[in-house]
Amino acid sequence: MTAHQQSRAGDRATSRAGGRARGRAGRGAARTAPRTRLALAAAAGLAGAAALAGCARAEGFAGGKPRSPEQTIRVVPHNGAHGVRADGRLEVRVPEGRLERVEVRRTGGAGRQPVAGRISPDGMVWRPAQGRLQLGARYTVDAVALDGAGHRSARHTTFTTSAPVHRLTGHFSPQGDATVGTGLIFSMVFNRQVADRAAVERAVRVTARPPVEIAAHWFGRRRLDFRPRERWRPGTRITVDLRLRGVKAGPGAYGTQRRTVHYQVARDQVSVIDAARHTMTVRQGGRVVAVLPVTAGDEENPTYNGTMVILERQSMTRMDGDTVGFGAEYDIPDVPHAMRLTRSGTFLHGNYWAPPEVFGGLNTSHGCVGLKDVKGGGPQTPAGWFFGRSMVGDTVVVIRSPERTVAPDNGLGGWNMPWGPWRAGSALH
Repeated sequence: MTAHQQSRAGDRATSRAGGRARGRAGRGAARTAPRTRLALAAAAGLAGAAALAGCARAEGFAGGKPRSPEQTIRVVPHNGAHGVRADGRLEVRVPEGRLERVEVRRTGGAGRQPVAGRISPDGMVWRPAQGRLQLGARYTVDAVALDGAGHRSARHTTFTTSAPVHRLTGHFSPQGDATVGTGLIFSMVFNRQVADRAAVERAVRVTARPPVEIAAHWFGRRRLDFRPRERWRPGTRITVDLRLRGVKAGPGAYGTQRRTVHYQVARDQVSVIDAARHTMTVRQGGRVVAVLPVTAGDEENPTYNGTMVILERQSMTRMDGDTVGFGAEYDIPDVPHAMRLTRSGTFLHGNYWAPPEVFGGLNTSHGCVGLKDVKGGGPQTPAGWFFGRSMVGDTVVVIRSPERTVAPDNGLGGWNMPWGPWRAGSALH
């Protein structure tokens, strides 16, 4: 083979080799192109998914897992809290969504007592209607809410309020729902000193129907009285609203009472005892219905002058001189038809042991006023007649006695204080 032939043969061989190589390369490129397009499409899909994931909440992307009840419903005080202040914060709240139902109850010996409250218009918070809870009490909270994703949650918690170190209690009489005379003064005597008299006075509300101005007056730090300017009008309904529970009266001292009492005022009866004439004139509605002979306190122990009110009535009682500073001068176990006028021991009562001529003629007692009676008490005697027509709250006035006027804080003697000084005795002025 000539050199020229060898060259042409080499060119052909090279050409065939190059063609086969190009053919293989072309077929490989054709096979590779679809895979490349799929890979690009997959990459684009992942990028889109990643973009979507970036706009969505993680929990939504994970399948919408709901929050825990503690995250959905938040309660103050916290679950299991002890020593919570009675005037502290009580609240049920959701950070998003809305509350469906909230029930707060006080548990104890009286059963489960609901605490009134309401959910706000936006449905996100519940608060009690009154800001103060009972001291030393256990409370439960049950709430149901929907979160922002529509998941419903329920939560139950408990807490206990702190117990007062000292309890403040006010004593009064009559206890309520009683018919009383026109001279009644509502009087509360507390079991301990009241440091914050204004706070306590605000928690005792006395009203009347028909309306009339009523003023409070403090005697020291343990007694609070209420009365109008003049005696009550017959037919008046008196309402006393005690809201002392949880009220701070002083360091560590809190009120315990929460109740409402009513009194119905009956006819107007005023009895005037003339100690110099030894008589008692009884008027009802301004009309004289009887003039009864009496015996008042003697020269050494005269009866108080002034306006007094019947505090209590006892068909029979014991009177022992030793209890009021007279020692063994007397001890009568069966005094009939006894009506107390002062806390210091003045009574208007039946007397069966004195001679008949004493009544209407002499003053012989240790300061009380006696009406003729029989042993055991007779309904038709002067004492029995008056007892049967009298009630707590009736007015008794003593005149022309050598003794001083009864003190305003001795019994219900507040009618002896002018209206100006009486009103000035309020802690709210």
